Amino acid sequence: MTHLEPFGARLRRAMDERGPLCVGIDPHASLLAEWGLKDDIAGLERFSRTVVEAMADRIAVLKPQSAFFERFGSRGVAVLEKSVEEARAAGALVVMDAKRGDIGSTMAAYAESFLHKDSPLFSDALTVSPYLGYGSLSPAVALARESGAGLFVLALTSNPEGGEVQHAVRADGRTVGATMLAHLAAENLGEEPMGSFGAVVGATLGDLSSYDLDINGPLLAPGIGAQGATPADLPGVFGTAVRNVVPNVSRGVLRHGPDVGALRRAAERFAEEIRAAVAAA
Repeated sequence: MTHLEPFGARLRRAMDERGPLCVGIDPHASLLAEWGLKDDIAGLERFSRTVVEAMADRIAVLKPQSAFFERFGSRGVAVLEKSVEEARAAGALVVMDAKRGDIGSTMAAYAESFLHKDSPLFSDALTVSPYLGYGSLSPAVALARESGAGLFVLALTSNPEGGEVQHAVRADGRTVGATMLAHLAAENLGEEPMGSFGAVVGATLGDLSSYDLDINGPLLAPGIGAQGATPADLPGVFGTAVRNVVPNVSRGVLRHGPDVGALRRAAERFAEEIRAAVAAA
């Protein structure tokens, strides 16, 4: 297996050079319709190709949502493979938003699908769910380390239902979310300039000062734009960890398509606002 430089180092460089913005590739049926495209393979392919063309040579991170490709079966997965390949070839890091989570050999197989360098779906990082216990992710952690990839672990998500699990208090007095953050801090201990094991933490959650977000790893922050959070909110939510935040915007950028120039301008506006907010923190 060809070894890449660790994901954390590659991400830090991309964020410094291109800004920290992550743009989703989320081909909802409604968004395809807004673009004047049919909800079929041809529409999916056109949408994905356009987003990659507009973004991949200038945005640090692209995040395809696997579900919107999988719903078309094998032909949709083929479009996803091509999108990942072309985005990475143009210089963007690809975070596959698949939120996989299982145990044993099944978790290992999910990891091989997205984190093995020889897989046609190989991505720079993968979103994963730790709610079968953090230890259930160990096959993905091991393969990510081996391949130079990373993980983003669901820790404090922006959906309202997440709190019933993530804010639950364990016998040791820590919340489940805080426990996940502590596991990630341990994975990233001593890594320079930043570890490869990040958390998903919603930008809409308000003051999180009761949580230790300084995990020496990236914090993928959904919720900017359509969900109501703004770049100016980031320092208040993330505090001293804001420099490691990768804010994710999907519909706020994508609704400006299918014009490539309009997509680029929308992304540049968000990137500038994010850069300014982080610099002022």
